[in-house]
Amino acid sequence: MASPYLKYAVLLQKYRMPLLLAGCGSVFTVNMAYHAFPDQAFRQLYQAFSKGQPAVLSEKLEGVFKQVLQDYSVASPRGYSAFASFGFHPVGAGVPWLPAGAQIGIPANFNSTTDDSAGITNRVILINGKEVLWDSDTGSALKEALLLSPEAQRFAMAREVARLESGGPVLNAAVAPVCLAGVWVYAVGLKQIFGLHASPALFRGVVNAVALAIGAVSYFITTDAVNQWVDYSSDRRAAGVSPAYAKGGVEFYEKILSRNRTLRCLMGAKGEEMYAPSGNLFPAHILKMKHASYTSRRDGILSLLKEEKA
Repeated sequence: MASPYLKYAVLLQKYRMPLLLAGCGSVFTVNMAYHAFPDQAFRQLYQAFSKGQPAVLSEKLEGVFKQVLQDYSVASPRGYSAFASFGFHPVGAGVPWLPAGAQIGIPANFNSTTDDSAGITNRVILINGKEVLWDSDTGSALKEALLLSPEAQRFAMAREVARLESGGPVLNAAVAPVCLAGVWVYAVGLKQIFGLHASPALFRGVVNAVALAIGAVSYFITTDAVNQWVDYSSDRRAAGVSPAYAKGGVEFYEKILSRNRTLRCLMGAKGEEMYAPSGNLFPAHILKMKHASYTSRRDGILSLLKEEKA
């Protein structure tokens, strides 16, 4: 009588291609669910609240956002909507050409100007359980880092628009299923190279484990590569709108670096673990760099400005 293991092995061998396609399709669908329904998932996560109620985006920022869409020559502006988010810089999710469209969150500090910093100073920020005093030296430095010029604000919104317009979420969602398919390719290829198709189950199991390990490493490396490509591409597209946008991009990343250096001081030991002295983020671990560094993104825009002047 055949063992259950052999029955499962025969079934997997017989239906391996349909199972592989179903698995890859399921992984892609799960990864895209966040972007396919941004109003239910993304917006609920990033929505800012005021006095227990969802904060409303100011008319000023609503107008700036519409101007950014116009400057970027978005083919279908109706595919985008903006809302008031928490945090310090815009965030976005969704796919503009899907029915649910794309959502971009704009933080309250974008309401602030050098003459009126109410969008920053009327917020209570706690770091290590202590409230940041805006009149202190570190508080003043943080406030200055959060104040952005209109050009820097428009660039920050435009880079999110550029990322969503270029299909960044779709590319990111495709990495996992491609690497999953790669595991199968690695396993079949290794068995073919070493002639292990008719070998004992133990040897084939070792090959499968090796293929899985290669697939995992491929996933980490490919995820980082795609994320960084999307980052640099979004910056180039946003900075390419006009020289004013490019200059705003340089300022935007300078401000982020300044903010992170200030947070590094305010957060003590935890800040030193999160932020480099330059203001860049330290990677979570050696195989997961995730995004391009802020200094390299700033330098990339500076190079574009130099090329335009040449």
